[in-house]
Amino acid sequence: MNYVRLSKEISYALRHAPWEYELELDSEGFVPTSQLLEAINENGKHGRVITVSDIEYIIANSDKTRFEIKGDKVRALYGHTIPMHISKEPIVPPAILYHGTTHKAAQIILKDGLKPMKRQYVHLSVDTDTAVQVGKRRDSDPVILKIDAAKAHSDGVKFYKGNDKVVLADYIPPEYISM
Repeated sequence: MNYVRLSKEISYALRHAPWEYELELDSEGFVPTSQLLEAINENGKHGRVITVSDIEYIIANSDKTRFEIKGDKVRALYGHTIPMHISKEPIVPPAILYHGTTHKAAQIILKDGLKPMKRQYVHLSVDTDTAVQVGKRRDSDPVILKIDAAKAHSDGVKFYKGNDKVVLADYIPPEYISM
């Protein structure tokens, strides 16, 4: 079983194109697990029938917690690009958060703030290692921006639960960002 390929397909189905799988996400991004499995198994491209155990295996063994199963439903925790807004649980963030980015983007971010761009939320890292890993997707020597999340939160910026390494926000104004 190629769990990386399966994880990518589940991500695509739940984050980017649920309509291609005839899935309807609820306001929190959940779909019945049985519907997701039926849609994934329909094409037979994974060599055998995919089960809830396979999704649980991906969740337990992933370097990033991308999915969550609650009862008989499953969802992607973050990274949605679908038009529908996914509601997230508000949290009090850690005092400092980080964002890994390119040198060119860093200058724009310091001026205009952090925007979600094509995603629904800004993704922030709870530690520099995660920020470096994220930043290296676009730059071999990424800039790590420091976010004064405690001050931003006390000033009314809302933060949301992503997973154990990712905190989400709607927008981070530039006054809370430094290099």
